[in-house]
Amino acid sequence: MIVSASYRTDIPAFHSRWFLSRLAAGFARVRNPYGSGTYEVSLRLGEVTAFVFWTRHMQPLMAALPEIAQRAPFMVQFTITGYPRELEPGVIDLAAALAQFRDLSLRWGPHATVWRYDPILISSLTPAEWHLQNFARIASALAHRTNEAVVSFADPYRKSKRNLDLSARRHGFVWWDPELQEKRALLEALAVIARAEGMRATLCTEPTLLQPGIEAARCVDAGRLSEIAGRPVLARERGNRPGCLCAESRDIGAYDTCTQGCVYCYAVASRGAARARLKAIDPAAEVLG
Repeated sequence: MIVSASYRTDIPAFHSRWFLSRLAAGFARVRNPYGSGTYEVSLRLGEVTAFVFWTRHMQPLMAALPEIAQRAPFMVQFTITGYPRELEPGVIDLAAALAQFRDLSLRWGPHATVWRYDPILISSLTPAEWHLQNFARIASALAHRTNEAVVSFADPYRKSKRNLDLSARRHGFVWWDPELQEKRALLEALAVIARAEGMRATLCTEPTLLQPGIEAARCVDAGRLSEIAGRPVLARERGNRPGCLCAESRDIGAYDTCTQGCVYCYAVASRGAARARLKAIDPAAEVLG
């Protein structure tokens, strides 16, 4: 089984001690986010076929990667957006994120690292032209360090819309969900920039926006993991929502346990509540949060 760690929270940034304690124990318990109770996910040697890490700050887990790699191959979905602090108040600065990504790629290879420019938020702080310049700057810095750039547009879920509106009033900006044609035009331009830097642009779970030059992303990618492992990593396709092409995995994270404060985030209802929950987490506990 592929283990996802985690699209619900940033485990490398905030929960590396908990993850390593669960790795030593051979299992983690996961609280069901859609109901009551918990269930067990095996982390035992021979039962995990691969790990997928999702992060904005890999450094706290870097030293443990050789141990992790002895257990199973891994890949990292590394989000680097370079947004203003009004939108991402607690994210590490761009220079530090780029340095971590390059270090990760040098040690483990460009196949092990995927750059996520995700989500794309259109606002008066970050209009389309800003994204073109910002994406180009980051892509240039990551040239030859990855072969894929995953993009998608921000989805205005109820809690992310609420947090966006609060930040917009506080900081005096406006945001909007662009028209389909505006999205298509921006994606086409980003794909051209990515190709110039040796990357293919892929689109995460937005099938209506697929077009020549930009293909559907497989964020939990059994093919990529097979290349890293040098042997087949077998998993059936089982997406999380319509249009998702991810391989089947088990996620071990918990919502509302990341305090980076990205105002568009679907995984955190309140940064203040996440801070309180983070303080209460026991790194030795079987279940996160």
